Amino acid sequence: MAPRKRREREAAETVDYTDPDGNVLTLRQSVSPRTVRKLNKPQRKDAASAEDVWARRNEMLFEYLAVSWEVAGLPLDDQKMLIGRYRMASADEQRWVRQTIAAHLERYLPELL
Repeated sequence: MAPRKRREREAAETVDYTDPDGNVLTLRQSVSPRTVRKLNKPQRKDAASAEDVWARRNEMLFEYLAVSWEVAGLPLDDQKMLIGRYRMASADEQRWVRQTIAAHLERYLPELL
């Protein structure tokens, strides 16, 4: 049996956001309907506090939307590196990312609000 070929995906359109320090976060303008369903699926609250659920949702939004993040001149575009950098970000950096993603959702993906 021949290995399954992955479907070629068209590159999603992106938007760049620059923070006050000149770091650039690039976010996808759209996601698939399947991803919308996954992100809108209620998280299991029995295994985590409300704060854990909130943090996980923010992390998932970052994971699915972030294409790249240039911090201090270092461009990151590998998904594992991106999520690792987000987890290590300062409270101010994480706040800026959350606010940026919230504004991005309002403009491009209101179905995820």
